Amino acid sequence: MTTLPLADRMAARLREQLQPTQLEVLDESWQHEGHAGANGTGLGTHFRVRIASPHFDGRPRVARHRMVYAALQDFIDRDGVHALAIEATAA
Repeated sequence: MTTLPLADRMAARLREQLQPTQLEVLDESWQHEGHAGANGTGLGTHFRVRIASPHFDGRPRVARHRMVYAALQDFIDRDGVHALAIEATAA
């Protein structure tokens, strides 16, 4: 089992799959306490991803978001990630 925070593991996956030129993964779970999907700890459920990648060049916003979701699907399915706010731009 890893001891890295979930945001760090998500960032590593995005680096591996999308080779971003800029990347920030923020755990904003504490701002969503009491909302659907919150787990009561203030951690690990709601994230903001700011990413720029050459893989996004020429792709519309929806396609960029789908690429981020595809890269992070394991975290959604297995680790309790409930929400992603995505800001994805071409590099």
